[in-house]
Amino acid sequence: MCITRRRAEPRRAWGLALALLVAAGSGAAQDLALPANARLTEEQARDPGSYALPTGPWAPGEGLPVRSIEGPITLQAFRLDGSGLTPLQLMAPLRTQLEQAGWTILLDCAGRGCGGFDFRFATEVIPAPAMYVDLSAYRFLSALSPDGAGLSVLTSRDRGSGYVQIVRAGQAAPAVAATAPQPTGPVTPAPTAATGSLAEALEARGHAVLPGLDFSSGSAGLGEGPVAALEELAQWLRANPSRQVLLVGHTDATGSLETNRALSKRRAQEAVDYLAARGIPGAQIGAEGAGYLAPVASNLTAAGREANRRVEVVVISTE
Repeated sequence: MCITRRRAEPRRAWGLALALLVAAGSGAAQDLALPANARLTEEQARDPGSYALPTGPWAPGEGLPVRSIEGPITLQAFRLDGSGLTPLQLMAPLRTQLEQAGWTILLDCAGRGCGGFDFRFATEVIPAPAMYVDLSAYRFLSALSPDGAGLSVLTSRDRGSGYVQIVRAGQAAPAVAATAPQPTGPVTPAPTAATGSLAEALEARGHAVLPGLDFSSGSAGLGEGPVAALEELAQWLRANPSRQVLLVGHTDATGSLETNRALSKRRAQEAVDYLAARGIPGAQIGAEGAGYLAPVASNLTAAGREANRRVEVVVISTE
């Protein structure tokens, strides 16, 4: 078995976009485009090799269901400095391109829905610093081509960069081109704390999307366990007792405006209750709901609707 491992040169950059030629089932090539600032940080190849392609979330007592695929195996990691894109916004256009190329999506999950910590360490990931995974903010997708080749995409972010890992199994290593067509139906970037600390985002812009708050359609529940973004917000509010913020909930466009306004306010109230339980005074925090009036993505796609289900923090102090 031949194993190769290569780290990209630090100064390497692509043109207007990065095209990764992915073999489709018909033998044709599909351009899988990443944003223009994506930079290859590491590439690993095994030929022949084997890859355990996840087909479902990790479950207690059952572990991680996988499909073993043999043949050429290629792992690539990319970093997007200063992009401000969330894991979902990185993933959505890639999923669209795969679906349009005839790939079947086997698994599409986020963080806790994948199995959280256990999923992350049960599947193959290029080690840091080439690939970084925030356990509270990552997405994973696996897909199968008509001829049985496998592909997985893992997206995450830290405070300054976005990260994408692409694993190909049972297909030759992709060629890399300097130009590519624009991704079909990209999700519009939203201001988030991912481009710096939450404190920096609030001081500089006065608002930010809180990452890691996952809501199902029609649900207002935050689920169990700590939420990193809210913990950071609580810390900032304790350090700045004169600051006041409003938590604003947002929904997708499923249902009436009245229903969605009520639902979005309940989502914001969940975040407020979380902060109150950590000792933040009620005078510093409030909740409102915008319903579906301020989307960050198209409601015509499942990925877009999920991106629109969010909570933003808005600083309402004027001095």
